[in-house]
Amino acid sequence: MIARLLLLAAAMLFALGTWWAVSAWRDWREGTAPQTVVAASLQGLQEQNVLVPFTARYVAVVTSTQSRLGLEAKKTLIMPGTVRYEVDLAKLKPADLDWDAANNALTVILPPLRLAGPEIDIDAISEYRDGLILLTLTDAEQALDAANRKAGQAELIKQARGDTPMRLAENAARTAIEQSFAMPLKAAGIDAKVTARFKR
Repeated sequence: MIARLLLLAAAMLFALGTWWAVSAWRDWREGTAPQTVVAASLQGLQEQNVLVPFTARYVAVVTSTQSRLGLEAKKTLIMPGTVRYEVDLAKLKPADLDWDAANNALTVILPPLRLAGPEIDIDAISEYRDGLILLTLTDAEQALDAANRKAGQAELIKQARGDTPMRLAENAARTAIEQSFAMPLKAAGIDAKVTARFKR
């Protein structure tokens, strides 16, 4: 009788242990489900707010001319500046993520790149001028300086929007975002292919 009770108790303990193990395994699997990892990664990126995957330095060379009183004045400005390429991560929403469970693949649609700057390197600016008489007798120099500064900043942005730097910046952004999702997935034991592309 005692042996039967012990056997029954052992069976119950085994069943209880098996149930606990299965339950724990299920909880562990649910805790590392791809959607859970992806959601946590998205939240982390949103909290980061802004991604700066690429920066580049450009040099604008612009010339302005003024003619007054039969005289001409000309100033050339050489102005270096740095432009940052940014991704607004706050705009990245759950709807921009598509998890393909059949292929273990995640697609991320990114908001368009935005340019910040240019940040002008004041110490590296060079100027050349011609027409000293007009520059001395009138306010032509101030007008030329203002025109050159405006044109110089526009030229820096124009260079920054060129096909090559934009392609480099987008590639860097895609790589950074793909790694931001792929690494946590891999750490959770999920071998997934992550592809990021820009919203057009």
